[in-house]
Formats: sequence, structure tokens, C-alpha cells
Amino acid sequence: MRNLLLALCFFICSVNPVFAIKIGLLTDVASAGVGTSGDGVIIDARSNRTVTELKQMKGYLIVARKNKMAIRINGEYQDINTDRIVIKSAQGGFVSTKKRWYRGNLIIQNNRGKLTVINDVDLESYLKGVIPSEMPTSWDVEAHKAQAIAARSYALANLGKRAAKGYDLEDTPRDQAYGGASAENRGTTKAVNDTRGIVLTHNQRIISAFYTASAGGKTKTASATWGGNVPYLRSVPSYDASVGKKGHGIGMSQHGANNLAKQGYNAYQILKYFYKDVSFARLKTEI
Repeated sequence: MRNLLLALCFFICSVNPVFAIKIGLLTDVASAGVGTSGDGVIIDARSNRTVTELKQMKGYLIVARKNKMAIRINGEYQDINTDRIVIKSAQGGFVSTKKRWYRGNLIIQNNRGKLTVINDVDLESYLKGVIPSEMPTSWDVEAHKAQAIAARSYALANLGKRAAKGYDLEDTPRDQAYGGASAENRGTTKAVNDTRGIVLTHNQRIISAFYTASAGGKTKTASATWGGNVPYLRSVPSYDASVGKKGHGIGMSQHGANNLAKQGYNAYQILKYFYKDVSFARLKTEI
């Protein structure tokens, strides 16, 4: 399979590397609780100057104050004279909001008196929080690998989808469920690492690899549901009739992928089954 994958990659001429992705965690809220696992810092994103230092494992509250912000420290509010901040944790630690830990940094911006909280994180770390949020951790490893490649492809093909809100994708199933570092699992993290940088392509372009919980026995074409033809999204038996239809029924069936894995299919065979005329490529620059 390694030789086959290398051969497939050889014929892909150009896949642009992507180093980071911005995930919307909270949108249009009045306040947000934040923290860091190690000693942290808040930086004014406009001037790159330090606003205040944060103590490890301590909770803080950021509130909207007109078109800027304030932070509650020891019960008192301190003005933050900017509309955009970055929260970082020292020594590769985690940042926190929504009662979850996240890798990377948090960006908080004030848009017309409401806060948007964004996780600025590298793509592979993002995927480590996606796979266990999208697929049960007890499922077959080959299903997890197929999910990792599909999720990586979907993310790259949809960068900037939510640009009007200041980020790329939401952390919900409207894009991809994402639970941050708090959701990570050893088995699903291994699936991400084992498929590092691998994406699905059609005509040398990364595909928007839609997937569904189950299709109820047969997947649908995009034209049957959304209108318009998407050549790599075909209708095939989905190997999930026992669980009924859950989701839009387009692309890879997650239940079907797990059932195929139990039958001995590997991740690449699963993906070639659910998506038509696709190839595999590895990003030119490691993420």
C-alpha cells in the first residue's frame, strides 16, 4: 500500500501547503471565559504589545465594552484598549474557552459590540480534535484513517468558508465537529499522524470530501439533494442499512466506512469506494 500511495502521489502536480486554520468557537457573545494551562499572555493584535500576563490554570472573563474589551482579574475589570487580542500559553501549553482545552492560540475580536472567539491552530492539531468528535473512538482504525483523510480534505477545500465571520470553519457539524484537545484520543490521534498531510484530489484539486453519519443503504449524488453535479460524489451501496439514514446521505458513510473496515478494507480502499475518480496526494510542505 505504501508503494501504491507513493505512485498516486507522483502524478499529482500541485497541492498547496496550508499551515494553519482558524476555527470559530463562539460568535456574537457578550463575554467569554478563558484560561491557559501554563503561564500565558494576552497580546494586542493591532500593536503586538502585551496587554497582561495570565496565571496558569486560572480562569478569566473577557467582556465586550463598546467596540473594545475588558478583562476581569481578581473581581475587578481592566480595560483592554483594542478590538482584537491573541491569548497564548507558554511552552506549548493549552488555551481554554467553552470549558475545553485547545491547542494553538485564541483570537478574540469585537465586532459591533459582540465577541467572536477563534482557535488559531495548525491543521494536523485541528484534526486531532475532529476525528474523535466525528466518529466513535471505539471504531476500526482504518475507518479512523479514512475519516482523517476526508476531514483534512474537507477543511482545506473549504478554507475561508466563514470568512465573513472572521474564521474558516465552525466547530459544529455544520462544518466539522471539533472538540479541541479535550476530545483527543490516542487511537484517533494515531490515525491523524499515520495519514499526515494526505488528501483526496480530483483533477489535481483537493476535494470537498463530504461525509455523512449513514445513508440508509445507499448514498446520494450531490445533484439529487443540493442540485448541481459534483463529479466525485456518486451514489453507491453504503453498507449501513441496519442503522437507517442519519445525515444528508452524501459522500462517505461513516457507519459504512466502519463496516467496510471490519470486512478488511483499508482506509484508501474505503475512500476510493465512496468517492469517484479520486487520487491521493501528500501536501508538498509538511504541516
